[in-house]
Amino acid sequence: MLEVHNYIGGSWQRPAGEAGVEVINPATGELLARSPAGAAGDVAAAVEAAAAAFPDWRAVPAGERIQYLFRFKQLLEEHFEEIARLVTVENGKTLAESRGELRRGVENVEVACGIPLMMQGYNLEDIARGVDEIMFRQPLGVVAAITPFNFPAMIPLWFLPYAIACGNTFILKPSERVPLAMARIFELLEQTGLPRGVVSLVNGGKPAVDALLDHPAVPAISFVGSSAVARYIYARAAAGGKRVQCQGGAKNHVVVLPDADRETATQIISDSAFGCAGQRCLAVSVAVTVGEAREWFRDTITGVAGSLKVGSGLEAGVQMGPVITRASQERIEGFIGQGLGDGANPVLDGRAARIAGCERGTFVGPTVLDGVPASSALTETEIFGPVLSLIHAQSVDEAMAIIARSSYGNAASIFTSDGAAARKFRNQVPTGNVGVNIGVAAPMAYFPFSGWKGSFFGALHAQGRDAIEFYTDKKVVVERWPKDWSRRF
Repeated sequence: MLEVHNYIGGSWQRPAGEAGVEVINPATGELLARSPAGAAGDVAAAVEAAAAAFPDWRAVPAGERIQYLFRFKQLLEEHFEEIARLVTVENGKTLAESRGELRRGVENVEVACGIPLMMQGYNLEDIARGVDEIMFRQPLGVVAAITPFNFPAMIPLWFLPYAIACGNTFILKPSERVPLAMARIFELLEQTGLPRGVVSLVNGGKPAVDALLDHPAVPAISFVGSSAVARYIYARAAAGGKRVQCQGGAKNHVVVLPDADRETATQIISDSAFGCAGQRCLAVSVAVTVGEAREWFRDTITGVAGSLKVGSGLEAGVQMGPVITRASQERIEGFIGQGLGDGANPVLDGRAARIAGCERGTFVGPTVLDGVPASSALTETEIFGPVLSLIHAQSVDEAMAIIARSSYGNAASIFTSDGAAARKFRNQVPTGNVGVNIGVAAPMAYFPFSGWKGSFFGALHAQGRDAIEFYTDKKVVVERWPKDWSRRF
């Protein structure tokens, strides 16, 4: 069993306090490690080290700060397969999915290397006679991110590269369920030669989270996770005067029109609904079929989902892995049962999945529920598992009205060959990320991850220009230099 250590002030340290949750390989049930419960003292030590490092780090020219990121990017490439494998072992997703996740993380490191351009301000001479005005950006200080289990490598890299490239010092509190991949990534960060205290890793659960939220020397908090926790973090951090960005949960819809390419739409939607075992905030959860699409899509999606090979993500040919914990498995199966009790038809039931050689794994098979009633709680609940609900609408307008009723607003997609319908959808659908013949509308690193409504709390999103705005303060200087100034001295 591996020990989970913190990285504080440039050194690896045993966490204080009690042991926390067990880190389990969800495919095999193997005990990998035990995360600490988290302690305020560990957070205080990390903040103290970060605060001590900040004055010197902010004075390092931006062009020099990004040299560490260039080295970091190269190390990530050299250890790419090793890290992807760690993600699969502790999270359960397939190796191909872990590679895709890590690639998106590396892209954020690449984009952050453009800080000398992205962090630039602007100026205007002669706003009045002989008076000039300048706006430039300065780092905030010690910033922190609290990240979830479903993307152990990618989501921390939505924040870390931008934060330190802008001149901040950074503390990461990863999910206690998946501490191993990020520990390895911090070992690579250590190899870049970053000054002590510029980055810190603090493991633990709620005690560590609350200590970060309450610490007066941490002016900014980033979070990704469920909407319930996002609301809690946003409220508590904002009450302390902090700048906060909280990405919450989702109930993503895909609209299938009769003129959609059947084979392409079915395959892409299957990948979206069942990829990563449905444990991603951009996964399709509800398919809204319009008109004649109802019959053919139900049959084709059931056929594709039923053919997926489920098993350990390290095995060749496996297309879907387990869910993260036994509790998650039981919760998801409970939601399936609730949907059936509400009147849904289980055209494909993934409960009680049994995988040869992985009998201790936490598997839920692909599930398709047809005709989920509008009154069912499943229409609003984020299941966060491989469950696709099918409902029917008579028009695009009715489909968009269904989406609009959701309290979430993370993503929605449409599959069609009709450009006018697609344009209307992308213009009017009330979600922050929109796909047109795309099942997972995941923005590239140079665009913001733009959730709306109950899927996001804050003003500035992760990635790209929003990250620069979030991690810097704007300073405006208005100056005059009279011609006879030198005569006064």
